[in-house]
Amino acid sequence: MKSDLRRIMGEKGYAALLITGPAQHNAPMVYLTGGGHMTNADLILPQDGEATLFYNPMERDEAAASGLKTINLAEYNWKDLLAEAGGDSIQATALRYRRMLADCGVTAGKVAVYGVSEVGSTYAVLSALQAAMPEIEIVGEPARTSSMLEARATKDSDEVARVRKMGAITTAVVGQVADFLSSHPAKDGVLVKKDNQPLTIGDVKSKINLWLAEKGVENPHGTIFSIGRDAGVPHSTGNPSDPMALGKTIIFDIYPCEAGGGYHYDFTRTWCLGYAPDKVLALYEDVYSVYQTILSELVVNQPFKHYQDRTCELFAAQGHPTIADDPTIQEGYVHGLGHGVGLQIHEAPWSGAGATEKDILAPGIVATIEPGLYYPSKGMGCRLEDSITVTPEGRIEILAEFPLDLVLPVKNG
Repeated sequence: MKSDLRRIMGEKGYAALLITGPAQHNAPMVYLTGGGHMTNADLILPQDGEATLFYNPMERDEAAASGLKTINLAEYNWKDLLAEAGGDSIQATALRYRRMLADCGVTAGKVAVYGVSEVGSTYAVLSALQAAMPEIEIVGEPARTSSMLEARATKDSDEVARVRKMGAITTAVVGQVADFLSSHPAKDGVLVKKDNQPLTIGDVKSKINLWLAEKGVENPHGTIFSIGRDAGVPHSTGNPSDPMALGKTIIFDIYPCEAGGGYHYDFTRTWCLGYAPDKVLALYEDVYSVYQTILSELVVNQPFKHYQDRTCELFAAQGHPTIADDPTIQEGYVHGLGHGVGLQIHEAPWSGAGATEKDILAPGIVATIEPGLYYPSKGMGCRLEDSITVTPEGRIEILAEFPLDLVLPVKNG
């Protein structure tokens, strides 16, 4: 949680955090400002002292809405800075950062940097800043173990409520998709439209985007909606021209977010239109069994990786290859059990490779549980995914309930 951030900074010996970039679709900036329409800003959070948001004067009202202390970047006269830097804009920007840090009481120590920006110019500016301020040390952190992700791994009640609301919106759209598919008649083994042309993945995705937009949320990362062989490749997004064929597995993985790049939800169902062949039904039952077993065994404050190991054990007992035995496999159980969800689709806590002792199912976490089996050589795949939270009392709750039915009925199917 945000209240943990300065403790984490102290443990890592950071004098300050410097966050840069827009206030939309920029998780560290959204986390500390609440979002808003700022095309480019800087935020400095010192170990001691209040956070300061430096803003473009055209966006002063948006900056003020953050509730943070604000400073207009125009107060640092650009013409004077440029003259001092001999006309070098990179050096002038570095000089401005030096003054901004000093105004926040930061003149020495480690400064960790975050945010979204153009890599080339940011590298040049930070290199110049380091040269101009040898008393500080510019620090970059590994993405999966950063101070920001560690703090964001647990959510307060407001954050959980926002994810829960996204879950309600997400599952409402999934229900609309199910009804849309079932409303189409089948002809020659595929769903068809009024003009008797096949209904395609592209048609379905257009509806998904429309219905999400109507509900005021965004779908910036697209949607996985894949059928047949593509459903056997975990992150295949699906071929837009593929027809909606009966009896083939469809993996529908949807992960929209609040407008402006806020909190996400992550959810997957596997469907067959009309009927499920025996081999598909057997695959589904194996995944369903593991899904239910893992949900029943989740316990607060346990390492998330324990449940990844348990998932591998359960799938292996069913006769499926898993990454526990061979990390390079491309068929069977090939990925981690789940991950945290919040301002990013994938964040701490982690369950798979690279998970640490800090990745636990602590009160306040929001994470996915998503076992799956994938056999592209057999033209099928299956994944079931829900997002859960651990309540302050230690209960495990699914944030948005939705049926787990495999077969969607269709007209004349």
